[in-house]
Amino acid sequence: MSAAVSGLRARVWFLAARPKTLPAAVVPVVVGTAVAWELGGFRPLPAAAALLGALWIQIGTNFANDYLDFLHGADSAERIGPTRAVASGQVTAGRMRAATAVAFAAAGLCGLYLARVAGWPVVAIGLASIAAGVAYTAGGRRSLGYLGLGDLFVLLFFGPVAVAGTAYVQLLRWPAEAFVASAPIGCLAVAILVVNNARDADADRSSGKRTLAVRFGHGFARGEYLALLAAAYVVPLAQWLTGGEGPGVLLAWLSLPLAGPPVRKLLGRIEGPALNAALAETARLLLAFGVLYALGIVL
Repeated sequence: MSAAVSGLRARVWFLAARPKTLPAAVVPVVVGTAVAWELGGFRPLPAAAALLGALWIQIGTNFANDYLDFLHGADSAERIGPTRAVASGQVTAGRMRAATAVAFAAAGLCGLYLARVAGWPVVAIGLASIAAGVAYTAGGRRSLGYLGLGDLFVLLFFGPVAVAGTAYVQLLRWPAEAFVASAPIGCLAVAILVVNNARDADADRSSGKRTLAVRFGHGFARGEYLALLAAAYVVPLAQWLTGGEGPGVLLAWLSLPLAGPPVRKLLGRIEGPALNAALAETARLLLAFGVLYALGIVL
C-alpha cells in the first residue's frame, strides 16, 4: 500500500472521528480536574485516564452516529454538513461498526483502571455514557436524537456527569463545586448541538429526525443558542458575586469575543451549509471558555 493511499485512509478516519466535536469531551475533564486541584485532590493518572476515556467515548459515539444514521437514512444526498464516511462509501458499514466497538473497548480499558482506583460508580458512569452515545441514534425514530432529547442528554453527560465524574475519580467524593462548574460547560456543549441541528433541520425533517430545531423551528434554535451562551457566562459571574469562587473565574469572560461570529451568523438568519463555520466557532468558544474557566478555578 502506498504512503499516499495510507495517508488518504488515515484522513478519512480522522474526519470520521469528527475532531471539531472533541473539545466537548476534553473541556469537561479539564474543568473537573481544575476543581480537584482547587480542593487539594489532583491525581494525574486518574485525570489522564478520564481524559482518554472521554475522548474514546466521544469518538465511539461519532463512529456509531455515522454508521447508524446511514442505516436509518439520515445521511442522504440532501445532507449539507461534512461528508459522512459510510454514507459517502469511503468506509464500509461493517468496518465502521468494528471501529465503533474498538473505540468503546478502548474507553472500557480506561474505565477498568478508573474503577480500580475509584470504585463501582465509575463503571456506572462509563456504561451510562456509552449507552447514551449509542442510544442517540440507535433505535431509529425512537432514539434520543430522533425524539428531540439530544439537548437534554448532552447537557447531562457533558455537564455534571463528565465534570463531577472527573472530580470524583480524583477526590473520591462528589464536591458541590464540580456540579456548579459543570453548568456552563454543559450549556456550551449543547450550543454546539443546537448549531448542528439548525444546520441540518431540513434534512432531518425529511428523514423523520425530530430535533428541537425541527419541532419548533429556526427561531427557537436561535433563542435556545443565545440562552445557553448567556447562562454559561452568568455562572462564573454568580460564583464570584456569591463568594463561591475568587475573581479568577471571570477569566472565562475573556472568551466572550469568540461568541460574536457564531451569534451574528445565527441572528443574521444564516442557515444550511453556512452554519458549518458557526459550528466550528462554537466548538472553539467552548474550548477557550473551558480552559480560561479552569485556569480561573485553579488560581
